[in-house]
Amino acid sequence: MASPASIAKHPIHPMLIPFPIGLWVFSLVADIVYRVGGDPLWLGIAYWTMIGGTVGALVAAIPGLIDYLSLKDPKAVRIATVHLTLNLIIVGLFVVNLVLRTTGYPPTTVPLVLSAVGVGLLLFSGWFGWELIYRYGVAVTPEIEVRVRERRGAA
Repeated sequence: MASPASIAKHPIHPMLIPFPIGLWVFSLVADIVYRVGGDPLWLGIAYWTMIGGTVGALVAAIPGLIDYLSLKDPKAVRIATVHLTLNLIIVGLFVVNLVLRTTGYPPTTVPLVLSAVGVGLLLFSGWFGWELIYRYGVAVTPEIEVRVRERRGAA
């Protein structure tokens, strides 16, 4: 099933998700570096990469929601609902984390734990996202369309 949220038949959601994932993981790494005796600059890096990851996740959610609403297969819808729910929980954890940091909450273990749980849940969410792609063909051009295009190009 090709993605309705695409550019030149390339699905947008998978193009955008590396940004929040990478930024949130790096935010956790920056927190860990600070905790093991790094410069307080690492707290600022963790904060700003967390903001970037959260904004990136919200941007990636738009084409993801468009793809979600186009699903027809009930099993794919069920898996996509789990994926969507996990992602909402993850964004919520990082928003709470940002609020704590913005309001001057001391750099205790609470923000670090929120980041670690959020990144851990990303693994599960990603599992369900790849399940949608590889098992149910979500955002994948059907093979027959690919073959037709190849024949046209060869002719």
